[in-house]
Amino acid sequence: MKENNFAVLMAGGVGSRFWPVSTAAKPKQFRDLMGKGETLIQTTFKRLTHLVPAKNIYVLTNEGYEHLVKEQLPELGEEQILLEPVMRNTAPAVLLAALKIRKKNRDAVMVMAPSDHWIEDEQAFLDDITIAFEAAREQDKILTLGIKPTFPNTGYGYIKFNPSAPGRVKPVELFTEKPSYDVAKDFLKSGNFLWNAGIFVWNVDYIIRSFQKNLEQTFEIFSKGEAIYNTSEEKSFIRENYLAAENISIDYAILEKEQGTIDVIPASFDWNDLGTWGSLYEETGKDEDGNVALNARLFAENATGNLVSSDKNKVVVIEGLKDCVIVDENEILLIVPRAKEQDIKGIRERVKEKFGQNLG
Repeated sequence: MKENNFAVLMAGGVGSRFWPVSTAAKPKQFRDLMGKGETLIQTTFKRLTHLVPAKNIYVLTNEGYEHLVKEQLPELGEEQILLEPVMRNTAPAVLLAALKIRKKNRDAVMVMAPSDHWIEDEQAFLDDITIAFEAAREQDKILTLGIKPTFPNTGYGYIKFNPSAPGRVKPVELFTEKPSYDVAKDFLKSGNFLWNAGIFVWNVDYIIRSFQKNLEQTFEIFSKGEAIYNTSEEKSFIRENYLAAENISIDYAILEKEQGTIDVIPASFDWNDLGTWGSLYEETGKDEDGNVALNARLFAENATGNLVSSDKNKVVVIEGLKDCVIVDENEILLIVPRAKEQDIKGIRERVKEKFGQNLG
């Protein structure tokens, strides 16, 4: 049965809120943000190999990151790396991956997952994915993993479900994208909302039929290449046809239109999407003053609640600083209050405008 399990890792994002460590040239999924000795995509790949044979794991990324994928995941075959010649959001890439996988195994079930998330209890994650795989094998359903919210985060999508429904697999009632703070607070109080972690499981035949129904134009374009998927001619076909694909996320293309066939499994593991320096601060070991040092030898006096990152294990001396993000990376030294971490994306753009696009 394990031979029918497939995985698709989404690895095309820039991660601009982790600038200057995450850049367009080398984004966060290809970085060792946690100081573990392996990058986020390597950690994710290794985690999934407990359920999915390495030969059945595909990476979706853009052409500029091909060398990074090959360097960090040398066990991947050429046809396991799906390269986007232009950015077209998640739906076209997932459809291409599904068509490639169905050609290889018509009985496949596949998990679509981000390549850069932090998961503490890996066994609990694997147990939840196993439940999702079995449910997807048995019926035409979209399974998603929902995370119990811990605060009214306005940057996540929310999943409304019925907690009293029997079993681990619960029917989804509604998806809500990035609500206001007040709405998010109400969601938390109600107890029947989960964060959308962007992890989905389905059987490959069903999801392709869903694309055929809901994203007809892109399906027609990509289905013409089925005969050459997983061959040496695949790359040229994608390069010639990808530009014509619709620019749309899987959420709007499929999930929004298939809400009656979506179930959620409330996750039994701790999760963080590592979207900002603050999220990394929360998941990393701290000294007695609440300071975090990543690839740095920190000397701190009268300093509390700071996150310090260095690209060369530099000795970093701070005095009198409180609750700051301090990042020393190549040509850039960034010092920003943690409370303003959401501004980093905009700061990155302004720095690029003033000093050059190569700094982003």
